[in-house]
Amino acid sequence: MTYLVPQMRTVSVDRYVLPLREGGSVPGLIEGDDGRKYVLKFRGAAQGPKVLIAELIGGEIARALGLRIPELVFVQLSEAFGRTESDELIQSQLKASTGLNIGLAYLSCSNTFDPGITKVNAYLASVIVWLDSLVTNVDRTVRNTNMLIWNKELWLIDHGACLYFHYNWARPAAEQAVQPFPRIKDHVLLPKAAQLHNADRKCKKLLTPKVIHDIVSRIPGDWIIPEPHFRSAEECRNAYEQFLLTRIANSHIFVKEAQHARKEAI
Repeated sequence: MTYLVPQMRTVSVDRYVLPLREGGSVPGLIEGDDGRKYVLKFRGAAQGPKVLIAELIGGEIARALGLRIPELVFVQLSEAFGRTESDELIQSQLKASTGLNIGLAYLSCSNTFDPGITKVNAYLASVIVWLDSLVTNVDRTVRNTNMLIWNKELWLIDHGACLYFHYNWARPAAEQAVQPFPRIKDHVLLPKAAQLHNADRKCKKLLTPKVIHDIVSRIPGDWIIPEPHFRSAEECRNAYEQFLLTRIANSHIFVKEAQHARKEAI
């Protein structure tokens, strides 16, 4: 069965509820004009719009692999929201984020994943480790699992720390794509990931060139920061696409790294 990348909805901020003071980005809880709540990632945060690109790509690849992630939506933010906020830092962030941002559906009454309490089967753990090796996610550790338990199921959140290669376009993406991912040794689910070979085989079948193209083509043009290495936004999108396709084709490199790190860990 061919996976069809779902269309992303666009909502407007109807009400800014409160800041979520986590890390340096200070995401916000907002209510959209559809009446639903979302965790909003701001393009004007310290890390800039590349975090939004990583959130989009990492999240939708996770969904394509059959993993549970909250719905991702584009969020339109009016400049009016920056005028009434009393906190100067948040006010500045709101003003800098006028326009299109990204939001994750808010999972009310969810609990942070605790590896000492919740059991995760070997295949699911292996798929998540494979995903995070593919997109070079440095942020799924014991200290910060970025997973929630909601309705007794495991959900992945916060992929903004993925794809850190895009902070250094001076080094060709194709060259970075074939590098191992040593920081997988810190992954919270690595000790449980006993089926990496099986996960590798199945995940590669799911992530076809069309699926990758459809995901990358979603990157809004105004999220792409002008780079001396690209003449257009489309060239930049192509670089993301080629990075991912090259990395998938050479997945044995990061799978071997993960298997070695797992042996060391257990």
